[in-house]
Amino acid sequence: MYIKKGDTVSVLTGKDRGKSGKVLRAFPKLSKVVVEGINLTKKHQRATKANQKGQVVERPMPFHVSNVALLDSKTKKPTRVRFQIEKGKKTRISTRTGVVV
Repeated sequence: MYIKKGDTVSVLTGKDRGKSGKVLRAFPKLSKVVVEGINLTKKHQRATKANQKGQVVERPMPFHVSNVALLDSKTKKPTRVRFQIEKGKKTRISTRTGVVV
């Protein structure tokens, strides 16, 4: 999976198409990511203490990595990623500008 925690991504499909955000969590085995402020759902939270009230909280939910594209740091546009091995280390490179991600 070429998207990691901390990357800035753009949503390609779905109700949040065109929005961008930071990846909060990545699940490589499931091929899913959680993006800040994207794919929000309402979660009803029960009161945990006697003097506390229950509430409705909005949480970002995971969605498939194929629905997002990495944003290029130079052009701020979605880009594909290719891998290159330099000095025995694997690096991610933007196909749009050729800059190391």
